[in-house]
Amino acid sequence: MKSLRILASATLMAGAALMCGAAYGQSPAAEAEAAPAPARFGTLAVEAPYRVAQAAQAATPPASSDPITDRFVDELNANTITILSGNPNGTYLFFAYDMSAVLDDGNRLRVLPVIGKGAAQNTKDILYLRNTDMGITQSDILRHYSNTGEVGRNIANRLRYITRLYNEEMHLLVAPNINKVEDLRGKKVNFSDAGSGTQISNRIIFDALKVKVEEVNMGQEDAFEALKRGDISATVLFGGKPAGAFARIEANPSKYKLLPVPYVPDLQEVYLPATFSHDDYPNLIAEGQTVDTIAVGAVLAVFNWAPGSERYRRVAKFTKALFENFDKFLQKPRHPKWKEVNLAAELPGWQRFGAAQELLNKPGSAPVNAAQLKRDFDRFLTNVSPKEAAQGMSEDRREELFRSFLEWQGTQQR
Repeated sequence: MKSLRILASATLMAGAALMCGAAYGQSPAAEAEAAPAPARFGTLAVEAPYRVAQAAQAATPPASSDPITDRFVDELNANTITILSGNPNGTYLFFAYDMSAVLDDGNRLRVLPVIGKGAAQNTKDILYLRNTDMGITQSDILRHYSNTGEVGRNIANRLRYITRLYNEEMHLLVAPNINKVEDLRGKKVNFSDAGSGTQISNRIIFDALKVKVEEVNMGQEDAFEALKRGDISATVLFGGKPAGAFARIEANPSKYKLLPVPYVPDLQEVYLPATFSHDDYPNLIAEGQTVDTIAVGAVLAVFNWAPGSERYRRVAKFTKALFENFDKFLQKPRHPKWKEVNLAAELPGWQRFGAAQELLNKPGSAPVNAAQLKRDFDRFLTNVSPKEAAQGMSEDRREELFRSFLEWQGTQQR
């Protein structure tokens, strides 16, 4: 027990050192910094800057040089990358863990999942926090920060994406007296944790819906209790279904329910139509019923490192491993949302990481696109016409919807 307390204290001190000493920004100068060293707590890796370890080593220099150990240390650091994820209530952490489980290859490649604060803070950390290699964020964050300028200028030139990941559905849980989004006008609505992607997306969406609410910020578990007490009228989470917090919630229709979100024209340039079913949330949706909502794309983002630099080489190595082993992410026990991932999907407003684009340009990448096109169309059918998708349809109707799908897909890629 004592050793556990010491480990926890050391982990917290390392995290404090990171927050206090690392916010200098990603820059070519950061190349000189050593890669992050992991401090293990449970099964999760917590990022700690190597300069803390190096300072301790400098205070007690080794008695003699050990070439074998030196080579091991150099190899370990040269091939270790970090991925900022999210809290256990969402899907980011599951995806980061999956990438670690599938792609770890001893000292040749090591992937460290890091618990982050969500899409908005992850984006800031990718841009400015030293020793951060990449992170998961949302597709609408780039436009938001470009418009506000709060994280600096030319953000589109400083961020790149490796791949679009999956859809993050908008979960709108409301009090039983709320029957449409307009009923929330003037009421307290939880926009999730401050600095999260959910917070940013909610501001954009409620503004587009022209519904002004009173924003509050708390974790989802706290929000569920606040909703039961009547302290708030709704809580919102963007996360890949089934999202952890909502999957665990107990049925209690006298205290809360999932509310449909209208897919208005002002949202259609950035967001997608989506649907929840009884299979997604059996405690919230009756069998045979569905709840319409919207979704935003999750993105694996990276700083725009200069080609030929050490950081570029390291991320390129990870990208190659991800692409070459992608079929393994479609198998159990990996998260079911991996089936939504299209490595070749374009992301409007974003530029792709150079090494990823080079891999897609190679001969033989086209068959992946064709297979993914069918999966994308099947999801499109489920979202646009779930009853027809479940009951079957004529070839003429399917062809008509496929043309609509291609038109819609074209608007998403412009």
